Amino acid sequence: MILYPAIDLKDGRCVRLLKGDFGQETVFNDDPADQAAQFQAQGFRWLHVVDLNGAVEGRAVNRAGVEAILAAVTIPVQLGGGIRDMAGIEMWLSRGLSRVILGTAALTDPGLVRRAASAFPGRIAVGIDARGGRVATQGWLETSDVTTIDLARSFEDAGVAAIVYTDIERDGALQGVNVAATAALARAVAIPVIASGGVAGLGDLRALQQEAASGIEGVICGRALYDGKIDPAQALALLDGEI
Repeated sequence: MILYPAIDLKDGRCVRLLKGDFGQETVFNDDPADQAAQFQAQGFRWLHVVDLNGAVEGRAVNRAGVEAILAAVTIPVQLGGGIRDMAGIEMWLSRGLSRVILGTAALTDPGLVRRAASAFPGRIAVGIDARGGRVATQGWLETSDVTTIDLARSFEDAGVAAIVYTDIERDGALQGVNVAATAALARAVAIPVIASGGVAGLGDLRALQQEAASGIEGVICGRALYDGKIDPAQALALLDGEI
């Protein structure tokens, strides 16, 4: 199982929001490239980056920060937030991004997901952010009537590389990952699922690892790493099956 350290960009800085609330942010690093380099030095094999401003505005707001991250590391990077057309997808992939995550576009323009997944095999993921089991969009500011499982199933034959599933109510709250909902989603589709939201300690990683057979292939961790509640070396050893 892959552990993805999260870098959430807002106004050019690395922040964490509490349950997606833009009014409740904590700044952890003013230099995204420095943070990315730290994560690579700690042994992480992927980075998960989100352009928070971009998710709201529907365009690449924190482009300079993302490009600085790509220049600072050699490990693969996946990016979500504000990417809603083929031009944006092509632009980021041409600049060295390994994977694009389509969130709002997955609900509003599913054809884009299919075209992109066909054009760039293995490099397109769908981001499904849930509030009460329903899909939230526009940087989590709006909640639809579509269920997470229904949206995921609609892309079963699209060839997407993964589904990034975030439980908004737990994101940044250190209240524990929603293992049951994540595993239920993973069992409902054949697409690999990456868990996100609420990871508070090694216990959460163990619980997710025990459900790996359901189709959970990765987990994103943010605040617990920044707050020191999870030791990178221990976490990587655990998910690699070494402890």
